Amino acid sequence: METTEKTTDILNDLIEINNDRAAGFEKAAADLNDENIDLKATFDQLAQQSRTNVTELAAAVGRNNGAPETGTSVSGSLHRAWIDVKALFGGSDRKSILEECERGEDAIKKAYRDALTETELEPEARQLIQTQGQSINASHDTIKGLRDM
Repeated sequence: METTEKTTDILNDLIEINNDRAAGFEKAAADLNDENIDLKATFDQLAQQSRTNVTELAAAVGRNNGAPETGTSVSGSLHRAWIDVKALFGGSDRKSILEECERGEDAIKKAYRDALTETELEPEARQLIQTQGQSINASHDTIKGLRDM
């Protein structure tokens, strides 16, 4: 596969994953009960982070004359993780909520790590993925820290 085509495929996969993540955190924030409402700002911030990631990834796809993805994934570990997260928010305890969020964060971290192992990735795209991956790692650590409190 041509490098540009492969790069576009990888970027579009990351767009879908970030769309899943944004939807998951939006759902999580909306479904928090009063005792966990302090998590709303964090969840809103992480959803926004993914929307920003999508904008940057879509611009990179456009620079390759590709068509950016607009939806969420239909399969994959992140989608399944976020389905679990979405199902969990009906009144579970704080630790369980954050454990499920961490599972979702683990899945997106893996997606970014896997993307960086691709040898047919354009340098500009690799840099973008590395930068976003660092932010994803920091967000994971935030969720983990909240869970461990």
